[in-house]
Amino acid sequence: MIASDTLRAVRPGEELDLNALNAYLAASAPEMGTVIDIRQFSGGFSNLTYWLKTTNHEYVLRRPPVGANIKGGHDMGREFRVLSLLKGYYHKIPEPVVYCESADVIGASFYIMTRISGVILRASMAPTLQIEPERMRQLSEALVDNLVAIHSLNIETTGLIQLGKPEGYVKRQVEGWMKRYQTAETDKILAMDGVGDWLQGNYPVEQTPAFLHNDYKYDNVLLTFDEATGEPTPEIKGVLDWEMATVGDPLMDLGATLAYWSERNDSPAYKNFNLTWLPGNLTRQEVVIRYAEQSGRELTNILFYYVFGLYKNAAIAQQIYARWKQGHSQDARFGHLLPMITELATKAVGAIRSGVV
Repeated sequence: MIASDTLRAVRPGEELDLNALNAYLAASAPEMGTVIDIRQFSGGFSNLTYWLKTTNHEYVLRRPPVGANIKGGHDMGREFRVLSLLKGYYHKIPEPVVYCESADVIGASFYIMTRISGVILRASMAPTLQIEPERMRQLSEALVDNLVAIHSLNIETTGLIQLGKPEGYVKRQVEGWMKRYQTAETDKILAMDGVGDWLQGNYPVEQTPAFLHNDYKYDNVLLTFDEATGEPTPEIKGVLDWEMATVGDPLMDLGATLAYWSERNDSPAYKNFNLTWLPGNLTRQEVVIRYAEQSGRELTNILFYYVFGLYKNAAIAQQIYARWKQGHSQDARFGHLLPMITELATKAVGAIRSGVV
């Protein structure tokens, strides 16, 4: 049987001040009740995510990681705003409850949302996961189709257009993530420099702007569970982690998804990045084909977006690794990210040479 995402005791150094939190909630969100238990979700490498049990319900609290630069991508107010704008237009999201900008309560800004229970398929589950290939294919197709649905939201009607400036989005993203990587660089990886140069020399004509999740993968999708078969169903119950959502070229979002999409013949290190290599999943090429069919978009230049997705993932991992190396996190997982950064850069170079995603 597949369990829902694992809860664990809060990691040392990442505790929440229960008294201060309850005092704040009594004044700002009394409908939540009193928090009587706090645990931490074991998955994820970015923002810290906590399970709150109150006298009334179950909730989820999100805050930036210790030592993070809020302007560098951990803006809790923005994520809360995204959920608030989506409410009423896209229903596969948690209900946003309250946002606290001040760091005086728990040491950082945070927001709270209702908890959606479901199944999250993480890469670490792959060795023991027993899902029939036919069902796995249905799950991967549903994942692609739901991304198309997100990209089809009307950014004007929903007000999502206010989240960013679509014009010049691709160029800003490339330059921005190159700068972030260089700022967090701890070890010289020549392949990263080469990929950055290639991206700057191969900008595509941008697509009609759409709303982007920007971190879309199995890890951020909650699936329903079939008690009879012991398998998740293709019905997507919720989409999580909207911290990087914006408006821009939708193929940047697809490229990011492809960059997570490992296949059977990929290296062991890259396969640890996701479980899309399990039998039945679409291949990256099949993902491209299905997305094109469902969306009607032109994907001639998808290689650029895939390579950028790999570069961006490497830069994100580098930022996390740099924080760990500086002593801002005691999470042992973060100390093993350097080989993954190198693997992503190598994968990007290989894609450029072969011309295949």
